[in-house]
Amino acid sequence: MPRTLLLTTVAVLAAVLFASPAAAAPAYVPGEVIVKRAGAPAATTVKLQRGTSVRDAAKRLSDRTGISYARPNYIARVSQAPQYVPNDPGFPAQWNLAATPAGINMPEAWETARQLGRAGGRGATIAVLDTGVAYQRFRRFRRAPDLNRFTRGYDFVSRDRHPNDQNGHGTHVAGTIAQSTGNGIGTAGIAYRARIMPIRVLDASGAGDTLAIAKGIRFAARNGADVINLSLEFDSAVRASQIPDIVSALRFARRRGALVIAAAGNQGSPQVAYPARARGVIAVAATTATGCQAEYSNSGPHVDISAPGGGADAANTDTPYDVAVCRPGQVGQFIFQQTFVGSVARFGTPPGYEGTSMAAPHVSGVAALLIGSGKLGASPKPWVVERQLIRTARDIGLPGYDTRYGWGLLDAAAALR
Repeated sequence: MPRTLLLTTVAVLAAVLFASPAAAAPAYVPGEVIVKRAGAPAATTVKLQRGTSVRDAAKRLSDRTGISYARPNYIARVSQAPQYVPNDPGFPAQWNLAATPAGINMPEAWETARQLGRAGGRGATIAVLDTGVAYQRFRRFRRAPDLNRFTRGYDFVSRDRHPNDQNGHGTHVAGTIAQSTGNGIGTAGIAYRARIMPIRVLDASGAGDTLAIAKGIRFAARNGADVINLSLEFDSAVRASQIPDIVSALRFARRRGALVIAAAGNQGSPQVAYPARARGVIAVAATTATGCQAEYSNSGPHVDISAPGGGADAANTDTPYDVAVCRPGQVGQFIFQQTFVGSVARFGTPPGYEGTSMAAPHVSGVAALLIGSGKLGASPKPWVVERQLIRTARDIGLPGYDTRYGWGLLDAAAALR
């Protein structure tokens, strides 16, 4: 055997482990060949002199007498879908976006959209009807550093063209939907290249009246919103006949091609609150970091889907799933997203945000990502997007539909596959 080759007995597995995972991984381990001698019980590895071609060395050895075969030491990898993991410093705290049983599996969804050439929901517009959004530098207001893409909105509380947030809730919701991602700032957002249409229908205390909300829905629909997010609720005792203006506006939005997504409500009621309870609206219940129903989340036959809302687990013990995952009495985790802290000009990722208000924008963001991806066509109808979200939800709770989790937990990756 030439001096350039040195026969060793290093195990094949060990050779693979010594290859650096940080390097641009070749198809085989560099600098060595697997050799099987005739009559030998197992193959061994041959270390090559630096600069020697692995393939040439394998061919030369294969031609030698007494050698059964010589092959490059090929590398196998885990069977895992490609993932895009953003470098935003707050992303590790976003359990809600992670590829875990309680998260919505955004890394794979982001990567799928990138492979389709339509990363981040570009082209989709989401109307956020809320306390406003920190979207501009205007008088005492500042734009949130990690929100960058907007289209014209309106303030139906102050009745002007500056729907700036005075509460923080709307900015948090908008961040879950479309905060900039992969820019090394703040936290990540789901449809990070989509545009937010800020519509202020709730005041600084988070309250808003029927007419303002109805006008906001119609404004969004008339101005081309693909998705309308309603992270707001009436008391679960309110009936459709008591809010006819909103019911009519929701029908109008559906006819104009907008998908409306709303919070199921936070009263722990067995009845979904309006506007989520209205026909043609996706009603979103909330789950926690364990995958359990949140203790505050409304339930009932109008729940369509569940998404992370944070907080403490409900005391559910009536299904095998809930017995396995629910941990009532333990402190729950919040949903972290950039919003202002202390004043409308200072921003951070404060604790304390939990609720179906936080769950709904997860669904709105994935809907926008799905629309922008082109997977369902150039301009998919609302019912087509809704069907895809529900069809691909991860079945939790009782098998099939149930009144606690609807059709299951939102799964962004499955929706984009």
